[in-house]
Amino acid sequence: MTQSSRSNGLVLGRFVLGAATVATGLIAGAFYVFACAVMPALARSDDRVYVEVMRDINEVIQNPVFFLGFLGAPLLTAVATWQARGTGGRGWVWAALALSALAFLVTVVFNVPLNDALARDGDPGALREEFEDPWVAWNVVRAVLLTVALGLLVKATGSRATRVGG
Repeated sequence: MTQSSRSNGLVLGRFVLGAATVATGLIAGAFYVFACAVMPALARSDDRVYVEVMRDINEVIQNPVFFLGFLGAPLLTAVATWQARGTGGRGWVWAALALSALAFLVTVVFNVPLNDALARDGDPGALREEFEDPWVAWNVVRAVLLTVALGLLVKATGSRATRVGG
């Protein structure tokens, strides 16, 4: 491998790692805002308003911009993990990938089925009773997982072994 191709590979690797870091930060931030503001504000609402607003949120959040970050975070982190093989920063990126994958799994296994159940017809009070506490708890779990993953990716971006020319 020539010095030029090695440098190009390091630049690409840094770009992908940076993109993974940004995507993870955006999604961690979205879950953080839900934990700190959206859900506490909705908790003040009556059952009908709570269910209607959460249904609306669950519908409008399914858009290309959100999915780009939501799916991009674990995918870019996976690519960054592959690119970091043989570098000193690979452990940080591997750990971030594990946490990102776990947060994705929490979303798919817990939050999405709760969203689907909330979309069904029924008494708003009963729907809220089944939804609110578990959804909030699992949202906090995924927010924490992705926040830690973000910290690990930031650490990896500063790792001497992943720096261009380092």
